[in-house]
Amino acid sequence: MEPRLHRRLIDTVLFDFGGVLAEEGFRDGLAAIGRRSALAEEEVVRMGHELVLATGYVTGHARESLWWNALRTKAGIRGEDESLRREILERFIIRPRMLELNDRLRSGGIAVGILSDQTNWLDEIDERFGLYGRFDYIFNSFHMGKTKNDPAHFDDVLSLLNREAPQVLFVDDNAGHVGRARSRGWNALLFRDEAGVMAALTAFLRGVPAGPGAGAGMPSCSGTRRA
Repeated sequence: MEPRLHRRLIDTVLFDFGGVLAEEGFRDGLAAIGRRSALAEEEVVRMGHELVLATGYVTGHARESLWWNALRTKAGIRGEDESLRREILERFIIRPRMLELNDRLRSGGIAVGILSDQTNWLDEIDERFGLYGRFDYIFNSFHMGKTKNDPAHFDDVLSLLNREAPQVLFVDDNAGHVGRARSRGWNALLFRDEAGVMAALTAFLRGVPAGPGAGAGMPSCSGTRRA
C-alpha cells in the first residue's frame, strides 16, 4: 500500500534518475552488451550490478576502466570501453513528462532533487542536456561515497537537506531502495509507471491527499541548494 501524501507536511521531492526520470539505461545497456557478446543477458546485467558495487566505481572509489575490465574478466563481455559505454549512455533516454512534473512541483514551491546511484555518467548527461539546472539538489553516489543500499545514506541526505524525514518524498523504481527510505521515516513511492506517479504527485500538488495505491502503476553532490 502506497502512503498518503500530505501537502502541508512534504516540502521536498527527490527522484531516482535511471528508471524514473529516464529510461533504465544501465540495465538495458548491460543487456545489449550481453547480446552483442553472445552471452546470457540477465547474467551480464546481474554481474554488472554486482561489480559496479564491488569495484567501488559507483561510489567514486575506482575508475570506470576498472569496472569494464572486471566485467570482461568475470562476465566475458567483449568490446572497447568507449563502444561499451555508448551502449549504456544512449539508453538513458530522458522522460519529458517526468521532467515536466518536476518543473510543476518546483513552480509550486516544492524543492526538487535527484537521489541516484550513478557514476560520472550523470555529470556527462547533465553536460549534454543541462539537467542539473532543473533541480535544487543533486545527490549522486559517485560523489557522496555511499549508495542507497546503505540505510545510513538516507540519514546523510536528510542532514544535507536540513530536513526531518516526514518532510521528504522519494520516488524510486527499486522496491529495496523504497523500503530503506521508509525505514528511515521518509515518505516514498515505488515507481511502476509514469501515469501512476504523475497522478499521485498531481493530486499532492493540488493539496489533495493521494490515497493508497495512487502511486502504483555536479560536480558537487554536497546537498547545496541550487538557484
